Amino acid sequence: MNDTHDITIEFPVHFTRGAAGRKEVNAGVKPVAPVVETGCVPRVARLMALAIRFEELVRMDEVASHADLARLGQVTRARISQIMDLLCLAPGIQEELLFLPRVERQRDAVSEHEMRAVCAVSDWREQRRRWRALHVAYRTDNGPADLVNVGCEVCPQRSSSSREPTTRFRGIE
Repeated sequence: MNDTHDITIEFPVHFTRGAAGRKEVNAGVKPVAPVVETGCVPRVARLMALAIRFEELVRMDEVASHADLARLGQVTRARISQIMDLLCLAPGIQEELLFLPRVERQRDAVSEHEMRAVCAVSDWREQRRRWRALHVAYRTDNGPADLVNVGCEVCPQRSSSSREPTTRFRGIE
């Protein structure tokens, strides 16, 4: 008496590549591939993150000073100072810099050079005003804000009409 019963068991499987390119059978449905964001993180966002990391290294005594950071990074102390100046920005501006949208082919929304004019001011309200002017100019696709530098050391351009040591935005007074 040879009674055979056919039993069929069905469940989802998917195949992946294992060691040395071998195919492997895996139980369950194929996992959804993670969405990879395209584009690059803006340079000023990377520099802001770097400034935060540098400050942490100095605070935790992993690096003795900014001069040591410059030596380790093979850059000048002036360049480290430029990067660290981003920490003088209002916290809200720092956060916005860190979360600037990725850029694909066009120019970065905000350049480091333009941010130096914002960093040059110690008053957070004035920084926010300058940041809004800079940021709005790019959101409306008008290009960079028209920055007039009248005698400060942040930008090499100087206006001959005035010698007061301030930086201001033309048309936003």
